[in-house]
Amino acid sequence: MMFLAVLLLVGLVTQGAANEDPLASWQPTFDPSGAKYTYILSNISHPVIEGVAAGYRIRDAVWERTNGQIYVDYRPLAQLGGERDVISKLRLGAVHGMLSSSVAAANVADTLGVVNLPYVVDTFDKLDTFRADPEIWQPFADSALAGGIYVADITNYGPYGWATTVPVDSLEAAKSVNFRIAEAPVNTDAYRAWGLRFTVMPWPDVPQALQTGVITGLDHTAIVCNITKKFTVAKHFTELNYAQGLFVHLVNKRWLDRLPEELRTLFLEVVAEESAKSREATRRQHEEQLAAARTAGVQIHQLSEADLDQLKKMSEPVLQRWSERVGAEYLALVRAKLGS
Repeated sequence: MMFLAVLLLVGLVTQGAANEDPLASWQPTFDPSGAKYTYILSNISHPVIEGVAAGYRIRDAVWERTNGQIYVDYRPLAQLGGERDVISKLRLGAVHGMLSSSVAAANVADTLGVVNLPYVVDTFDKLDTFRADPEIWQPFADSALAGGIYVADITNYGPYGWATTVPVDSLEAAKSVNFRIAEAPVNTDAYRAWGLRFTVMPWPDVPQALQTGVITGLDHTAIVCNITKKFTVAKHFTELNYAQGLFVHLVNKRWLDRLPEELRTLFLEVVAEESAKSREATRRQHEEQLAAARTAGVQIHQLSEADLDQLKKMSEPVLQRWSERVGAEYLALVRAKLGS
């Protein structure tokens, strides 16, 4: 399975002339050559998204808090390869960290898939509760330790919805749309359960497919749809809010354990602090991008409570099926804690 080509997303963002460095404004203001330790951190997307820019904020804060002892060498925009390749490098230690799409992370440990399920960790508030509650966070963070990987934190890029070329304010209206969905089994299972038409498609193929009518809808977040200009064709957005778009911060445990205890503590504290700030910034970015879309003429729609209840009811078989992978008791605990 290709890992979330859905999140190659802003690698396609227009950044000016083709020969310009798209990351020029994110270069460090310090000389990292004297660092005792280097942490190579990967991500496939563009830091115009707050959840991706978190990597640079972590870089700068770690440098300051450790007095220049740790340099976070952050490589977004798939500089180190696609997620499949980077996960292999992470396991080997050739890469030390990764802001991984949550769908890719689920292939590192089954338990990590809990955040991908429909209507479980689906809102900003639930995401913050999930992160803050040790009873449900720690099993998530520790689930990949057997493979030598520690989950340090989570950043995000907003709640999922539908960008469509026709207005969709009901489940009945949604049945006329052919939705592009990510190349991920959980998405396929959800759309089948909802009885909706869909096409599994790599992200780079989306612009032409949308313009030619091969697809008439797009399953993604308002942040991504507006930044990548999908709203220039799809003039409608339905706030479905069935899942949060997430990046899971995976760390090679061997690299982490080699740090002196004081530096290891400082490093993890900074990652936690900057990830929390990033999640708050993503709330603001979501509202800003929705407002910008409205100003540009995009119509924002909501489903009725009855339709949302129906979607959640139809999602139950998906949750039951996937509970075998993420752990039935753990999923039940997460849902109980979050009221999902």
